[in-house]
Amino acid sequence: MKLNTDKCIGCGRCVIICPVQAIKIIDKKAVVDKDLCVECSTCIRSAGCPVNAIKHKRLKWPRLVRNPFSDVIATHRLTGIPGRGTEEMKTNDVTNRFGRDEVGFSIEVGRPGVGTRIGTIVLITTKLSEIGVEYEKASPITALFIDDSGHIRDDVKNERVLSVIIEFKVHITKVEQILNLIKEIESQIDTVFTVGMITRFNMDGSIPILDLLTKNGFNPRPNAKINLGLGRATL
Repeated sequence: MKLNTDKCIGCGRCVIICPVQAIKIIDKKAVVDKDLCVECSTCIRSAGCPVNAIKHKRLKWPRLVRNPFSDVIATHRLTGIPGRGTEEMKTNDVTNRFGRDEVGFSIEVGRPGVGTRIGTIVLITTKLSEIGVEYEKASPITALFIDDSGHIRDDVKNERVLSVIIEFKVHITKVEQILNLIKEIESQIDTVFTVGMITRFNMDGSIPILDLLTKNGFNPRPNAKINLGLGRATL
């Protein structure tokens, strides 16, 4: 994002709308902290600058990586869909991505208003790789891996984004290991993170992982999101 200070009248609309507080009014002009800016385009799209002082700036690598991880309508080249993750969890009824003995996880590191550095996830992904998870191949973050141990490219580690979503699945027998890992890293991560899980219902209508969650001290919200889908995969 580029701000034309010659045009800027210091109205502050972009300051209010910025989700990471990267814009401030200094000497009656809006000034952007380029390190804090995550290139989400929110100011351009929603601030309604009365003098049209905000413009897109052509981004170069590695700063270019900030946009698809921060702009909710940007399309990631690998996934071909807008957003920071994939559609796999939401389309399981037709894709059959997660089987009956499998559990899907999404760990979203960072949130609007907080943000994170991409390198933060290495603390999580390296330990997940030790457990032996199956990462979603079409995930934007998986594309940045440089090995099977969960390490990512050095040139993007310091890039700041709204959030990074780690997507993977495991056999149900490994769920307890993942839950223990989540509790272990909680105090080591310097930003917020949320955990989503997906599983098929048992034939009797029960949810197979609820007892595991309760046993490990987690308060599940099984009604948070139930996707019925528009079709049915062959079981």
